[in-house]
Amino acid sequence: MTEPADHPPLPPAGVEQRPPGPFSVPLRLSPKVLLIDPVRMLPSLLVPLIGVLVVGGFSTRSYLWAAIGLVGTVVFALIRWATFTYHVTGDRVEIKRSLISRSIRTIPLERVRGVDVSTPPMHRLLGLAVLKIDTGASGGDGEATLDGVTVQEADRLKPLLLRRSRTAPDARPAEEGPAVAGPSERVIFAVPRTWLLYGPLSGAYLLTPFALAGGVVGLAFQWGDELGFGREAAWNVGEWLWERPSLLVATVLLLVAAMPIAGGVMYAVFNWDFRLKRRDGYLVAERGLINRRSVSLESSRVRGYEIVDGLAERWAGVVRAWAIVTGLGDSETRGQLLPVVPRADATAVTGEAIGPYRADLRPHPPIARNRRLFRAVAPWLILAALSGLLLVLTELSVWWVLLVAALVLAALGVPLGLDRYRSLGHGYDGERVAVRSGSLRRSMAVVERRAVVGWHLRQTWFQRRAGVLTLTVGSGAGKGGYSAIDVSEAQARDFPAEVTPEWLAPFLSPGPTSQTLPGQASESGQRVPPEGTPPVLHTPPGPHLPPGPHTRQGPHTRPVQGAASVQDTSSVQDTSSDEGAAPDQGAAPDQGAAPERRTSSDPQPPGLQTPPDQHTPPA
Repeated sequence: MTEPADHPPLPPAGVEQRPPGPFSVPLRLSPKVLLIDPVRMLPSLLVPLIGVLVVGGFSTRSYLWAAIGLVGTVVFALIRWATFTYHVTGDRVEIKRSLISRSIRTIPLERVRGVDVSTPPMHRLLGLAVLKIDTGASGGDGEATLDGVTVQEADRLKPLLLRRSRTAPDARPAEEGPAVAGPSERVIFAVPRTWLLYGPLSGAYLLTPFALAGGVVGLAFQWGDELGFGREAAWNVGEWLWERPSLLVATVLLLVAAMPIAGGVMYAVFNWDFRLKRRDGYLVAERGLINRRSVSLESSRVRGYEIVDGLAERWAGVVRAWAIVTGLGDSETRGQLLPVVPRADATAVTGEAIGPYRADLRPHPPIARNRRLFRAVAPWLILAALSGLLLVLTELSVWWVLLVAALVLAALGVPLGLDRYRSLGHGYDGERVAVRSGSLRRSMAVVERRAVVGWHLRQTWFQRRAGVLTLTVGSGAGKGGYSAIDVSEAQARDFPAEVTPEWLAPFLSPGPTSQTLPGQASESGQRVPPEGTPPVLHTPPGPHLPPGPHTRQGPHTRPVQGAASVQDTSSVQDTSSDEGAAPDQGAAPDQGAAPERRTSSDPQPPGLQTPPDQHTPPA
């Protein structure tokens, strides 16, 4: 029978067979990146160039030296582009740099946890993208970046790095190769643009006006002399505002009023056209207006999700959602599943994408409410007492203001403490564990049972006096652990036993009321002999039986719970009686008497055996 025509020929004998790579030769970044690198380097060159022009008195020679600096920047970018290559081959990706010293970084494809593709504004104008490879390692070593590949090349590399076998290998880069059909995808959820109005409720980017104002002030003090008005002018403007408190207060109020507007604009820029997709075994989140970003999360590594809402978001009924993924660095940014959306939609999307949680959360004991109230109110009451004492001693008005502010905050601490207690909870629905806590930022983490790797019980001195503990669910994904605060001692014992009973079974003893019928095995594994079975005599260790030359004693002679308490005296003779006397067949030994010593000439009772390493020496 002949081999089919489409079958690849077998390699010759003696030749090492290596898995073919998608590219036969190392590849470089797109040459268009040479138009971006000099522009990105201009901020770092601005100060030296201005210095050269100022020192040279803006003469022809100074302009010549500035031009030489710009040309040097372009040459440096060209050399860096020519000495940077990447190669995806077999089961790894290799990135080589040889600008000054030669370095080769090899990343096994099995260590790739995610691929992040983004298109900054200048890259988008030139049809380029930035591809980041996340390996889950901590620090900067967890990423490898290809800054300047074409969009087609990024789309081609993404399934290859994520070990997608549906993309056919080709020896040519994406610019020259034919179009390859991409993997199937389905949109799970698309955020309507009107929901971007919820952005300011999250508190993100609210401090943008103050950040911009601070940047302007810093720029004035740093570049005042170069810009022509001098640092002295910037300092004089500050003193002029300080001498006019009404204008200063009006400026602060204007910045505060601009907080929700600026926060909403920035939130819309970063989360514009947010889409959550399922693409060939991956969860893909795409968002961004100026810098379009795409983050892929492997579904097989997702172990749960975390739903977060602030105080303002809770009043509006909206939440945010993140995925809990194993081996994902920067999970707060890359693991985002949903921006600010209504709670019902977030529950439906997380249930469809990962899995629903189908149980109610269990409340914590009332003592936890007292602790929440004390921690929310007591610090402000202490501050009010100190302010009142200083007010009496010094009679300064500043202490009166501080006293009133502390009392107001103490009053606000009462509803805050009650809300913190209502936010506490934990639960288990048979598949997933849920833990919730927090008030100003309330977080509910839902983790799959298979992701639980351990339990951590922590108890401070105050918790020990209150009889509560902090129970942490150890997880191999996300933050590594999620804590249930101030659970009772019974909950700290029963909840881990419910979720992972096989772990705690060896440490739990049966209750004292448990009874075992004769002939059945008890919970501890011991079997109670049926009625009428001759009892087994066990010699207990310890001071009850002083060792002697003909006494058997060792670690194998121990009492067994559940054995009959009546000894069979028909086969045991009392050595203290006369040699010819007959034993008393009906008498039972005294329960409080010490066990009898036996000699080597005595007959062995049934069930009592001597360990092979502790035989009694001959008499």
